[in-house]
Formats: sequence, C-alpha cells, structure tokens
Amino acid sequence: MEQKKSSESKVTMTELVLPNDTNFFGNLMGGRLMYWMDIAAGVAASRHSNFTCVTASVDNISFQAAIKLGHVLHIEAQVSRAFHTSMEIYIKVWGEDTIQHHRYKSNEAYLTFVAIDANGKPRPVPELIPETEEEKKVYDGALRRRQLRLILGKKMKPEDANELKALFTT
Repeated sequence: MEQKKSSESKVTMTELVLPNDTNFFGNLMGGRLMYWMDIAAGVAASRHSNFTCVTASVDNISFQAAIKLGHVLHIEAQVSRAFHTSMEIYIKVWGEDTIQHHRYKSNEAYLTFVAIDANGKPRPVPELIPETEEEKKVYDGALRRRQLRLILGKKMKPEDANELKALFTT
C-alpha cells in the first residue's frame, strides 16, 4: 500500500459563531465545537484513506479560551499517524475577533478514526509520512496516546503497553 504525507490530509474549516451556536453567556457551546471538530477530522481521515471513516474515539478536549458570539472559528485537522486500519487526527482550534484583529487559541484534541469498506468492515490505510518538525513530534507521541486509549478502552493490558512503560522505567 502506498504512503501519504501528513500534509495531504490537512483540512481547514471556518465557521461564523451565530446565536444558535452559543450558550447563555454568548460563548460557543462545547457540543457544537465537538460536532465541527468531528466533521473536520472525518474529512482529514477520508482524504488520507480514500474511504469512508468513522469516529472510534475522542481524547480529552479541554477549552483554553471561549469563542464568543460573532467571532470566527478556525479548525485545522490532519492525520498525525496511521496504524493498520485506524488513524489519529490532530486538531487545533482558534477563535478570531475580526473587529479587534485578534486571533487566539481555543483548544486542541486528538480523535481516532477507522476506515471502513462498503460492507462496514475496517480496512487498511496508507502509512503516514510526517514532514515538518511539528508533524514528527506529534507522530512520535501517537503510539503512546494510542496505547493509553487502548488501555482505557480495556482493549490492552497495561503491562503490554511498552511505549508507555518506557516513559516510567529506565
């Protein structure tokens, strides 16, 4: 199977935060943001795999700064590592106050997607080639994040997580 560069999967999504997207405080609702993040990540996964992809997991999402009503939301998503049938997608989110010309980081997250065939069965995905220093750094940490996800999902025993154990033993 061919290899693909991480940059080939990059998706940039832009949304205007409207009243229906906000809570009582005029901030973008977290659920709405997660919805948009899931869409952007799904497009990135499909670009990489050339197949339909489904969400397998969402890692911790912590909000650093609220995105206000009337601000513009920017989501960048791209595949950070490909495994056999799954892909980890790294997402960065920014808010932008277009009146004050101020752009600020809202949050980042990792989502995992699985490529599926026409019968709904997982299918292999191309290997990923990281190019930039940031891509290489995120790629290197992906195996540890995957092992943690598998342990938390009870699909791996902690004693089998060699990459994670290496962090704590010498």
